[in-house]
Amino acid sequence: MMRALPPLTARFLRDRTAAAAAEMALVLPLLMTLLFGAFEAGNYFWNEHIVIKAVRDGARFAGRQSFSKYSCSTVDPTVETEIKNLTRTGALSGGTPRIAGWTDDDVTVSISCSAATTDGIYRDMAGGAPRVTVSAVVPYTALFGLVGFDTKGITIAAEANSPVMGL
Repeated sequence: MMRALPPLTARFLRDRTAAAAAEMALVLPLLMTLLFGAFEAGNYFWNEHIVIKAVRDGARFAGRQSFSKYSCSTVDPTVETEIKNLTRTGALSGGTPRIAGWTDDDVTVSISCSAATTDGIYRDMAGGAPRVTVSAVVPYTALFGLVGFDTKGITIAAEANSPVMGL
């Protein structure tokens, strides 16, 4: 024989008042985490896009410098400074960083020569065809760092290279 519940308990179990509010209170933290996480991921990918495009700009500029600015092991210091600044700010001198906290020390310019290519415009080059590589490793600054998204130690890295055309 089944025992009947007391009237107050039965009424409490059938009551659905504020059920939506209770469910929302349970789901809201997850929804907020997903929302802030999506914004943070979007900001990371946007910053990564900026760094990749900037490094390509720097390599393109470096490849259009005169042969006299490069040897197979060194880059003219003035040109190197211009390449770093152009990569970081979009201007040859001055300007503001494309990403907050990006410094010239985060950009590396290196040169190598390919002895396999010694004809065409490179026939008079002793070491072969020079190729400039511009790379950057930029610290990522969180969009919602104050909310608790810890991004310390996360960096954005990109690299591009270009043959020197001696224009």
